[in-house]
Amino acid sequence: MSQHDKSRLDKAYDLINNEEDARVCKDIPDAACHHQPKNFFAYLIANFLGKIADELASAKLTLPWLLGALGTPAVFTGFLVPIREAGVLLPQLFVAAAVRHLPVRKGVWLLGAALSAIALAVMALTAGWVSGVAAGWAIIVSLVVFSLARGLCSVSAKDVLGKTISKGRRGNLMGISSGIAGVATLGVGVYIEFFSQNPSSDLLAGLLWIGAILWAIAFVVFAQIEEQPGATEGGGNAFATAFKSFALLKTDRPFRQYVIGRALLLSTALAPPFYVLLAQQYSENDLSGLGMLIIASGIAGAISAPVWGKMGDRSSRLVMILASLAAGVLGIVLFALAESSSPWLSNPLVHAGFFLLLTVFHSGVRLGRKVYLVDLANADNRATYVALSNTVIGLTMLAGGAIGLLADILSIQVVILVLSVIAVLAAIWVVRLPEVSE
Repeated sequence: MSQHDKSRLDKAYDLINNEEDARVCKDIPDAACHHQPKNFFAYLIANFLGKIADELASAKLTLPWLLGALGTPAVFTGFLVPIREAGVLLPQLFVAAAVRHLPVRKGVWLLGAALSAIALAVMALTAGWVSGVAAGWAIIVSLVVFSLARGLCSVSAKDVLGKTISKGRRGNLMGISSGIAGVATLGVGVYIEFFSQNPSSDLLAGLLWIGAILWAIAFVVFAQIEEQPGATEGGGNAFATAFKSFALLKTDRPFRQYVIGRALLLSTALAPPFYVLLAQQYSENDLSGLGMLIIASGIAGAISAPVWGKMGDRSSRLVMILASLAAGVLGIVLFALAESSSPWLSNPLVHAGFFLLLTVFHSGVRLGRKVYLVDLANADNRATYVALSNTVIGLTMLAGGAIGLLADILSIQVVILVLSVIAVLAAIWVVRLPEVSE
């Protein structure tokens, strides 16, 4: 990097952070402080490129629509979200300790980025050349690789961030990254819905190719980060911790009740792909309405935090109850409309509205259960609670993916009904949990 480019980078860094102490390095080594402007922008760019790519290959939205367009049995759709979520979780359980023993950890992120690019490229090839059951298996296997790769990125990203960007800058960085990614995702939705010509699975393949390219660019950008060697001690294996602590499910009643409630709340996570499949059934062609769903998802992401954030601080238990109950009622209403062949469902805006509300309600469930666990635990048992609950929920989610069989045997709306009833039961169960918010 030339001196002129470095000067421009420094000025941009000072402008974004907008503080007189923008160069103060509160909790990173002096050597890292020198490279902080460069690292800030490298991390920022790589992060929002990855976020955009993730949205283009969303297991809740893009991939369900793709599988439907390729004539794949619905059972494959049922496993999309479980594999995506559990696949990210597994590296955190099994390899996090090994990552902590590495003095420089950006290589783990780069490996994850490379595998992510390859996995999305394979999905894109599948979208263009394969159909039916073969396409289902190809997408599922690629998603397994993609999810594990994203898990590697997740395990290493926070460590790299903590070693290269000073405290007080990290929130700003992540906020800017999420904002840019959100705007870009909305732009994709607007393009698909209003400007795309002759929509078909070719466009879906194109989105996946773009996702693969974005991950490749993110790889190159993240490689520019100057990471100083760090501490390698500490950090046990989360899976071993969870395995040793299974007795807690028997002896710790509040925690056991929470885990059961969280398992029931998975219904709100499993439902979105089936909302997408139902919307696709009513679409005029391959992609009619998909753009509207992407727009709805982007809007939901923007409004969810203010809707649930302050309420979560007052009572995370109440957030779980309200969000889960609302998701359940929403699904029951959608089931009734589908069973009665309501003409309303021929309007893509109606499906977008349902998807937006479901996304908002699921965001509430996620926020509520995360805050509740933090408040329920203390410094001594928090790591154990997190490891054990993640292990149980990861296994439960994989098993829950089989619900897609119901869509093949009965109908998509029946799956939505079943998941909605479970969401209502989850709300009833969470009422029994002790209040832990102060």
